[in-house]
Amino acid sequence: MTTKKPFQLTLAILKPHVVKNPFALQNIREMILSNDIKIVRTQRTIISQKLAEKFYEEHKGKFFYNRLTTFMSSGPSDIHILTAPDVIAKWRKLLGPTKCYQTQFSDPNTIRGMFGLSDTRNAGHGSDSEESAAREISVFFSDFKIKDWYENEEIHFETGNLKFDKDLFVHLINKNIVGDSK
Repeated sequence: MTTKKPFQLTLAILKPHVVKNPFALQNIREMILSNDIKIVRTQRTIISQKLAEKFYEEHKGKFFYNRLTTFMSSGPSDIHILTAPDVIAKWRKLLGPTKCYQTQFSDPNTIRGMFGLSDTRNAGHGSDSEESAAREISVFFSDFKIKDWYENEEIHFETGNLKFDKDLFVHLINKNIVGDSK
């Protein structure tokens, strides 16, 4: 008997140079969907310099910190909460290694291998653990309560009781089928 793996949540950011490139953005979106990853919440926003500094504070003092925070506030980013079993590992595998020049040779069919331009402009971000995901989600989705999602919404993502809004690029609970599903 196989045990069903629980759904995880992770934060995904598609960086400004990707959002400005319709071809790259569409290809990445197709990669997300074709890997059976669901989009729980989404927003397109220009990350303020202050918010970028808060988000990347663990890198403060490193040589790339100013370049990274400046780039991240240079234009709109698409920020998503993603879910699937093992979504943290799944999303990071889709992203590929951080070092884009190496990734273009070692993992050319990953997001960073195809659309990364440099180590700073590496196309995307993905949380590296459940703890990081919880912290990072709270930075961009302050009203999103992880505990409430697991109690009230996770079952719909597990059962597929969803409808996909391609214009908003988000999965919504299909209330026409369920009503109140508790």
